[in-house]
Amino acid sequence: MPSYSTPLKLGPLLLKNRVIMASLTRDRNRIPGPLQVEYYTQRAGAGLILTEGTFIEELGCEWSNAPGIYTNEQVAGWKKIVDSVHARQGLIYIQLWHIGRVAHPLLQNGRPNVGPSALAAKGGKFSQIKGEPGYVVPEAIKDPTFYISLYKQAAERAKEAGFDGVELHSANGYLPHQFIDNTSNHRTDQWGGSVENRCRFPLGIIDELSRVYGNDRVGIKLSPSGGYNDIGMNDTDTIETYGYLIKELNARRLAYIQLARYWAFVDPAGRGKNVDIFQWRKLINSEHTAFFVNTDFDSEEGAKVLESGMADAIVFGRLYISNPDLAERLIKNRELNTYLNMQGLCGGGREGYTNYPTYEKQKLQQFLSNIEYL
Repeated sequence: MPSYSTPLKLGPLLLKNRVIMASLTRDRNRIPGPLQVEYYTQRAGAGLILTEGTFIEELGCEWSNAPGIYTNEQVAGWKKIVDSVHARQGLIYIQLWHIGRVAHPLLQNGRPNVGPSALAAKGGKFSQIKGEPGYVVPEAIKDPTFYISLYKQAAERAKEAGFDGVELHSANGYLPHQFIDNTSNHRTDQWGGSVENRCRFPLGIIDELSRVYGNDRVGIKLSPSGGYNDIGMNDTDTIETYGYLIKELNARRLAYIQLARYWAFVDPAGRGKNVDIFQWRKLINSEHTAFFVNTDFDSEEGAKVLESGMADAIVFGRLYISNPDLAERLIKNRELNTYLNMQGLCGGGREGYTNYPTYEKQKLQQFLSNIEYL
């Protein structure tokens, strides 16, 4: 029975374990620097690192220091990270990100927000600006192929930086998800309406990424339950849409398909549905495409999912913030550090970012504290 320690073949790569580091927006630097090299290198014990969401073009974002890969300086910064992770026998994919209609309304350098349709997301706020203005009505994209080409260019830059592969962020209410969901996509052309038309945009991106990297080095993240960023279809449309999309992705023999579960924490308005992501397991052929699952898994549940064959690997987010050696802790069934420095979660320096201890250091600190107390 598979466990956390079982290697996993992922296209031409062999993951040393089945513990995947999730994409985590930490808001530290638009151009990755030495601090990011330290952060990712600390976590190179993961079977696979998925980078934080990385912009394919300059965008206004609530996280004003989220990184990009649209300049030569950014490519050079990421290359140092990739080289350092590889030196620790780690593997790393970059997650390509465009936020579409939920971009920051006042940080767009005079450009309009864009989306599949001129429909604003509801309920948003941007705490970095006084008065906390919400989402604005985007400009409907005239030619979606232009944005598909931006993703391709980003993949070419990622390859230059040495990444082992690329993941399309097609979840959480960002641009590809906005095309998929019929609540945000009201187009009447070939990019909207039917299931096939609404899925045309993410599938078009996947095809271009595959031309750059090869299909077996490309992954995708999906969140069928919706909820975040005012996204979410009814049950019937969700099952039909994602059934079609996952069949098409499986036919492309990608490296993996990652599905995120519903998380009420990011859905205060109750827009999403608690959809069972495991219903689509049977549509994914693990002989050529791995099935990753994400969101709110603890060590015990993740182990059971692997043992049952319900998924091929578990993607961990918050636990990888506070446990740089999470894979080793899970494999050796060691105590996990559950403390999160909330002030250092997004933005800042080393505090709450690279100063979390490994298991050995944590135990040493506890031992020294006990001696001092005595």
